[in-house]
Amino acid sequence: MKAITRMRKIGGSLMITIPKEIVKEEALKEGQIVEVEIKRTIKSGFGIAKGIGPYKHEKFSDFD
Repeated sequence: MKAITRMRKIGGSLMITIPKEIVKEEALKEGQIVEVEIKRTIKSGFGIAKGIGPYKHEKFSDFD
């Protein structure tokens, strides 16, 4: 299974949490040793300019 989670700093370490759905499906218990693969996700820029109207250049305003 895959999940996207945020790292948190606790003391001098970075910690991740495992979603409860994965814990349940994999029957994980506290203290078990698990393998974790780390990949950085690419942050999507979708919606970053929300609320800004369409771009209109004054040079081309006569063509609207």
